[in-house]
Amino acid sequence: MTHERTATNSDGKPSPEEIAQVLRSRIRTGVLRPGEPMPTQAVLADEFRVERGAIRQALKHLQEDGLLTAVTRGAPARVAAVPGVLPGADGPLQTSAALGPRVLEAFGVPDVRIDVLCLTAESLALAIAEPVQRIRSGLLAPRSVRVRILLPARDLDLAFPRSVTEEGDGGRVHERWLRLRDVQSGSLRHYLRALRSTHDLDVEVSLREIPFTPPMKLYLLNGDEALFAYYTVTQRSESIDNSQVEMFDVLGSHSTLFSFARASGQVRDKAFVEQSQQWFDSLWSTIATDLTG
Repeated sequence: MTHERTATNSDGKPSPEEIAQVLRSRIRTGVLRPGEPMPTQAVLADEFRVERGAIRQALKHLQEDGLLTAVTRGAPARVAAVPGVLPGADGPLQTSAALGPRVLEAFGVPDVRIDVLCLTAESLALAIAEPVQRIRSGLLAPRSVRVRILLPARDLDLAFPRSVTEEGDGGRVHERWLRLRDVQSGSLRHYLRALRSTHDLDVEVSLREIPFTPPMKLYLLNGDEALFAYYTVTQRSESIDNSQVEMFDVLGSHSTLFSFARASGQVRDKAFVEQSQQWFDSLWSTIATDLTG
């Protein structure tokens, strides 16, 4: 799970956290492979058009997340082994490995449409970082971007994550989830909306709440592909407010993602994409309500 850091780029330049998000996506999707050296700070500073200090902060974030090996004086940082990243493998992959390339490809059309149902927007925020950077660099130039996200309501009694005992810890587990939900969805909205002023891009990011805990996550890309993954519930311990809490939780980035695409030529795939889109639209237009802060 990534740390909850907010991004600030009032001067129009990407913040260290935004840079770290892009580099995380490259690591998790195999663009930067385990054991390989990272690009030099000078190269990264030139790419992102920032001072080296911002690059150093971004690399520090990655080290804290365990994505880079320890750096000694004079030695370049290297990409650490990341479980579940299997670049080029056939068949289903973990969300952390599969989502980034699919979202990047979805940004290759003039009018990008992405609909998402999930527990938090953490995986999507990671996946969206690379196409946003490519738009900033002029490598991608969509005409419009429309993103709709359905998330559980803030006051919902969630099925997960939740405390195992519920004796005094239930509120802390819920607040932890809510912080993650709001930070990730807020960062995602910030990344995309910033393109309106900097690149004159027609961007709309809409978030709504649903009155249930989704047992699965769903990504619909341009109405042409549906990516589907079950949330697998596990019992684990985490430190919250300096106290260990046993909880029932899911790790969405580890969920196995299955792809159904119209272009496959399979009747079943085409029907799954169409039915998934209809189901999402029905939730959006009926029981979903505007996301509350």
